[in-house]
Amino acid sequence: MSQAEQDYRRGALLVTGAALSWSTAGLLVRWTATDPWTTLFWRAVFASVALLAWLRIAAPGRMLPAFRGLGPAGLLLALCFAVSMISFINALDLTTVASVMVFQAISPLIAALLAWIWLHERLTRRTLVAIIAAFVGVLVMVSGDLGSGGFVGDAIGLAMAVTSALTIVLARFDRRVSMAAATFAGMAITAAVALPMTRFALPISDYALLALFGVGQMAFALVLFTTGVRLMPAADAGLITLLECVLAPLWVWLAFAETPQGRTLAGGVVVLGAVAASAIRRRQTAP
Repeated sequence: MSQAEQDYRRGALLVTGAALSWSTAGLLVRWTATDPWTTLFWRAVFASVALLAWLRIAAPGRMLPAFRGLGPAGLLLALCFAVSMISFINALDLTTVASVMVFQAISPLIAALLAWIWLHERLTRRTLVAIIAAFVGVLVMVSGDLGSGGFVGDAIGLAMAVTSALTIVLARFDRRVSMAAATFAGMAITAAVALPMTRFALPISDYALLALFGVGQMAFALVLFTTGVRLMPAADAGLITLLECVLAPLWVWLAFAETPQGRTLAGGVVVLGAVAASAIRRRQTAP
């Protein structure tokens, strides 16, 4: 097996792990009773602590140089992380989950186009067809609920899609940037923006869930994703993250006995098929 194949497989596993972790967001939001800004603040705080611990372990003695070396690309990546996170939580509060998932599904298309224009990455027919098929699958999943969200929520959802796509592309643009440091900076920006609207008198159970939200669902997943995305094309990484759209309703169904509609199951099969076909084809054609 060539080094390129090894890198691709390792990157795919890491990005898949991130998608699995991100897919638990719906469960954690259901279990907590906090408003969006309080959720954003405490998730960012707990995630920041976890990322600092990770930097101490992964880069002992190099924490300050990592932050000093962020540069314009690293700071822009941090800003995109922050805007994407803020947009995601607030979009869920203003429009339907279905609409938010559609905008999230658009993100890989935007990332692939940006990588083609900006980084001159080759956009293969295989990747383009797989992304379109996955996008269609997500549309099938949410087709019964589309149109019930407001314009403001949809606009925020679109901002989430664009900034999420930018994080995928920027992660590959300058590989010298410490992704953990950039992510930490993004968390700091998120916490600063949310602070004025944050509630501090919360039940212990909410603090525990928000800690899990920040450490496990956010920090751990971001470390996996930002490491893995450097090892594979941006379009393929974005495609794999669409697994979150399929798995998120599955976890809610298992935990709360909410039976998915037939269109949700049918769309999930399409998305999973597109991801699997893309991965198999990539393995067969990798140099």
